[in-house]
Amino acid sequence: MKLDKAALDAHPLPPIVDGDKETKGRILVLAGSRDVPGAALLAAEAAMRVGAGKLRIATVESAAMPLGVAMPEAMVIGFPEDDGAFDDNAVGRIAELAADVDAIVAGPGVKRNGACKPIADLLLESAAALALDVAFLETLEPLHERELKRQSPPVLLPNSDELSSLLGCDPKSVEEDPVGCGLRAAQLYRSLVLVKGVTSHVVDPGGNCWTYDGGAPGLGVSGSGDVLAGVVGGLLARGAQPLNALLWAVWLHGEAGARLAKKVGPIGFLAREIAGEIPALLPR
Repeated sequence: MKLDKAALDAHPLPPIVDGDKETKGRILVLAGSRDVPGAALLAAEAAMRVGAGKLRIATVESAAMPLGVAMPEAMVIGFPEDDGAFDDNAVGRIAELAADVDAIVAGPGVKRNGACKPIADLLLESAAALALDVAFLETLEPLHERELKRQSPPVLLPNSDELSSLLGCDPKSVEEDPVGCGLRAAQLYRSLVLVKGVTSHVVDPGGNCWTYDGGAPGLGVSGSGDVLAGVVGGLLARGAQPLNALLWAVWLHGEAGARLAKKVGPIGFLAREIAGEIPALLPR
């Protein structure tokens, strides 16, 4: 199926509601490392640009203060770190934060280490809507035989290398059969899977696939995936069903790139500029 306005009309977002920040959803952005602190900022701003109401950022201690200044809208919690990554001691506190939000986007800029697997496991057991990216994807074990208590499927946002790792196959297999690999991952991990690329595919465990071929060449730039993850998380926080959130996120991200391509050029715009185009694209 083509991911276009007709597909989006069939998978609407929650209506815009009046009220305070609590009415627009609470999101936890678990992101960043000493080496890549800005990934948390990109994801967090994108989440707010799609209408999330209350923002918390969980990151490593060395990144917390700069992020708090750069993103004054957020409560920023810094955790003990191990060589610039989350320390094992962060796991219990992250579980407490996860229990108090509507949605979680986890992974942008996170450095891979031994703490990633226990963190991913506790996030999967949480009641919050969940989008997983980068470091936490490679820690996943197949979920098709695991009984999860969560009410909604996780959203997985792998690049081709991460998808091949999830499937234990060669990255070339993903290039040759992106939809087939996406379907295998969706079924194996009981998740919604985005197969990223010049043409993107959203695949669900039932075998449905939506294809998006819009956007602009400039979207293939550092930080663009962090923005996309934040858009997914922000829509989940607003109460969107996971499939609807992912479909809209892919379209919004691509169309924001197309708008920038007209203003700036097909390449040369920055990932930090993408989120600013999104509010005008949201349904009224």
